[in-house]
Amino acid sequence: MGLPVLVLIGPPGSGKSTVGRVIADRWSVPFRDTDEDIEAMAGKEVSAIFIDDGEETFRTFEREAVRTAIAEHSGVLALGGGAVLDQRNRDLLQGLLVVFLDVDLGDAVTRVGLARERPWLLPSPRAHLKWLLEQRRPIYLSTASAVVSTTQRTPEEIADDIEALRK
Repeated sequence: MGLPVLVLIGPPGSGKSTVGRVIADRWSVPFRDTDEDIEAMAGKEVSAIFIDDGEETFRTFEREAVRTAIAEHSGVLALGGGAVLDQRNRDLLQGLLVVFLDVDLGDAVTRVGLARERPWLLPSPRAHLKWLLEQRRPIYLSTASAVVSTTQRTPEEIADDIEALRK
């Protein structure tokens, strides 16, 4: 048990899970994704929670997942894109190495794809993702202790920048 050595935040398509796994492997620590924790708690995929139960229920699961993961995970932690919208979650991140993986709209849209498993982006994934990026960027910036751009970069290049922060 212990605190995460790194927490990754950012919008959908920023590379939190992909980069998080690369860093965890490099640092020989476990990787954890709160969206996977939520799915385990709810017994269904994130998209099904949004569709069946609504965003409010999802955010309740998310608060619990973030609280639990920060309390017990000592590796690399990736938070869902909207986790930092809740002040309680942001408060839990104080004093941790929190990296905002910044991404431009074009790369985010390419990585997210047609959003079949991200129903909150429908009916217009590009327009909704643009809105999310604009609305959440100030919160990501105020929460993070560092910002790393993922636009037009490989997971390994991004991981190199994150590793440099730890030195």
